[in-house]
Amino acid sequence: MGKVEIYDQDFLEWTQQQAEYLKKGRWAELDVEHLVEELEALGRSEQRELGSYLQVLMMHLLQCQHQPEKRTQSWNNTLSNCRDKIQDCLEDTPSLQRFIQDIEWIEKYYRRARRDAAKETQIPIEIFPTECPYTIAQILDPNFLSC
Repeated sequence: MGKVEIYDQDFLEWTQQQAEYLKKGRWAELDVEHLVEELEALGRSEQRELGSYLQVLMMHLLQCQHQPEKRTQSWNNTLSNCRDKIQDCLEDTPSLQRFIQDIEWIEKYYRRARRDAAKETQIPIEIFPTECPYTIAQILDPNFLSC
């Protein structure tokens, strides 16, 4: 069975095989094309994980701000959990720091958070600011808009 067939038919087997080739220095046998593809995907996955936590956090900040009467301990726990997860992402992968300093990247996830907050709260989306009203320092501050 060739490199591509193993990759397509049994990904786990392929990963184990590639790891073994790397350990033994069997460079010619490596499936370089798929290795590159998978390494790039790993990097994107780390970035998406950070973005996902950021999106949920901003959605809850919007909810706390626009529906203060509905604030619950559950919301507070979600804010705290997301902040912890974001901190973990940044500690585990310091190069992700550049994304949370990128206004366009933040705005991408804010637009999604805004959409989700409108759905969750049933408040018209136009009520929420079109641009992120929070600085990254506020977003990550455990005392900011605590419910």
